[in-house]
Amino acid sequence: MTLTDAELAAHLAEVAGRILLELRASGMFEGKALGKAGDETANQFLVHALTRQRPEDGLLSEESKDTEARLGKARCWIVDPVDGTREYGEARSDWAVHVGLAEDGVPSVGAVALPGLGTVLRSDRPLAVPPAPETLRMVVSRTRPAAEALAVAGALGAELVPMGSAGAKAMAVVLGQADIYLHSGGQYEWDNCAPAAVALAHGLHASRIDGSPLVYNRRDTYVPDLLVCRKEHAEAVFAALAGIG
Repeated sequence: MTLTDAELAAHLAEVAGRILLELRASGMFEGKALGKAGDETANQFLVHALTRQRPEDGLLSEESKDTEARLGKARCWIVDPVDGTREYGEARSDWAVHVGLAEDGVPSVGAVALPGLGTVLRSDRPLAVPPAPETLRMVVSRTRPAAEALAVAGALGAELVPMGSAGAKAMAVVLGQADIYLHSGGQYEWDNCAPAAVALAHGLHASRIDGSPLVYNRRDTYVPDLLVCRKEHAEAVFAALAGIG
């Protein structure tokens, strides 16, 4: 099977999502055991497939031991087999599968599967982002919304939209279900590489909360913060952040 990078990312994200749905429907696992089985099973598929299809590229996965081999590669695949393990285990729809490609640190290709919604959002097939409503909406964690996000929402008069995984929240902006996703509680490269690639391809703003670009395939995979929003809201968010210190 000969696929472009974008086609490969979308295909793998979709298949991994189907595997996860079948695994959950099997009834063989529940609770934390279901999350563990989902992480391991989807990761095995993604890692084996990428190693087979793109053997010369680097690879970073949340569920695999990291090695320094990827650091010498200009191209590195960055995947999260189950983004939102808790939501997956609870049979919610706000979880995702991330397959992203960073080239020279830039999130160039991405696919985010939302298996609970039966859709895959991809960087090579951008959709028309729906028009913004009159009321500004900010998507936040459903369990532990960041203080900065709450403060910015208050400053901008934004309505809060609680949601699960990072990928689901970023894709809510792509789908027009929210206008701003601001996270300051810390993530890792696999949490936002694919979502950032998809958001950027859809003409949205994606950066650190100080406005600096997102850079991937670094030795330290920790990403302190993230902003995904409609471009017309970016400056207002930065101003609100400056106002709250």
